Amino acid sequence: RPRPAAPPLSQLRPGSQAPPPPLGPLCSAAMLQMDDSMEPEVAVLPTEGIAGPGFPAGSAARTEPPPSQPVVAADSSSESAASAARGAETLTPFSVKDPTLQAKIKDYFVFRPGTIERAVSDIRSIAMPTEDGGVQSVWLLTEIDHWNNEKERLVLITERSLLLCKYDFISLICRQVIRISLNAVDTISIGEFLFPPKSLNKREGHGLRVQWDKRDRPSFINRWNPWSTDMPYATFTEHPMANVDEKIASLCQLENFKTQFIQAVKKAHKEAPLPGRANGVLILERPLLIQTYIGLMSFINNEAKLGYSMSRGTIGF
Repeated sequence: RPRPAAPPLSQLRPGSQAPPPPLGPLCSAAMLQMDDSMEPEVAVLPTEGIAGPGFPAGSAARTEPPPSQPVVAADSSSESAASAARGAETLTPFSVKDPTLQAKIKDYFVFRPGTIERAVSDIRSIAMPTEDGGVQSVWLLTEIDHWNNEKERLVLITERSLLLCKYDFISLICRQVIRISLNAVDTISIGEFLFPPKSLNKREGHGLRVQWDKRDRPSFINRWNPWSTDMPYATFTEHPMANVDEKIASLCQLENFKTQFIQAVKKAHKEAPLPGRANGVLILERPLLIQTYIGLMSFINNEAKLGYSMSRGTIGF
């Protein structure tokens, strides 16, 4: 139909514009349809010279996804997770090791080929068949003295004795042997280590203590002498390398030693009881008291592993 006539120019106020001509119904419907189908424009920022989690410095801007796919802003955490997932096949996970395993097993002279066999052969020649009997088993343990010092010991269980051997695995010489008659053992204690409340140098873990001759406490002089060997008990724990290898574990595990030692002591009490004494062994589960307070000497000894035969750089002791 014909359009209505526009108002004459004389009727317009100064500074005003002429109104647009009215649209027909077909034109209005077409404009509404076009407005509904239009998508909002996506602003693309320049990325040249900007370094970020997803944009390395100097890279070109990425192509935006088509309008049918939603635009998702990726934060730094999602980018890092995606990068970690892509590199999972090539990265090796970190492994946390026990502090006692920091030294490599090859640094211990005792684990070098033929060393254990040579040491056992030397100690067999020292053992007296008439007094000790045949050797039942051989163990590599750590002895903890009354001042909390660790010492590497080769322990032999025979038919009638317990042999504690201080063996020099570097020079392959037996320095000292302490012989304990199995029928003289009266108490075997198993438990966690216990220290005085104000002690500055404590240790964790569990051990086994052997007491003999019905003596509960050492004398005052022996107790405060760090080099005294005249003690009525011996305390053992596992060797630091006990859990490194299956072959070594069978030689160093304290639980297996405890089982065989208790059986040997009970058998010795039954077959060769001491006259005039109540025979039998008392097996207790209780804390093992180590009365050290400052413990500076044991701290240096245990941290440097001075009680073990090891290679230390260009020298070994």
